[in-house]
Amino acid sequence: MRRPLPPSRSCAASRRGVRHDAGFTLIELLVVLVILGLLAGLVAPRVLNYLGGARSDTARLQIENLKSALDLYSIDVGSYPTTSQGLKALTADPGGMRGWKGPYLRSNDVPDDPWRRPYLYRAPGQHGSYDLSSLGADGAEGGSGDDQDVVSW
Repeated sequence: MRRPLPPSRSCAASRRGVRHDAGFTLIELLVVLVILGLLAGLVAPRVLNYLGGARSDTARLQIENLKSALDLYSIDVGSYPTTSQGLKALTADPGGMRGWKGPYLRSNDVPDDPWRRPYLYRAPGQHGSYDLSSLGADGAEGGSGDDQDVVSW
């Protein structure tokens, strides 16, 4: 024969009129919110700074990739694409170019910079056979930090 289970403490406590509510007090919630606010205030600027630096690094890597593709194009054709042909000459035959063996990029499109603007290309360039650049986060020449231009020279 089974013995009946003894009543749980919560049942006994509720029979005596003692009330044990589960939950947090307003003070406890406010303390937690203040701690979370302090953490967000300390961590958020570092995360945003890291993301900005990552975009500049991505632009540098993409420019290096485009420079390699331009060099391959130059080896095959004998010159770099003109400013009017632009970087599209790396993905599609610009027409009338002897020796074009492209596409010279893995994708069928020329990538935009990390700020969703096209890279600036000029040939002949002021700094070499061609100039390839991104204007950074602000989209204007010059700047510092995230707004600094990323260039091929």
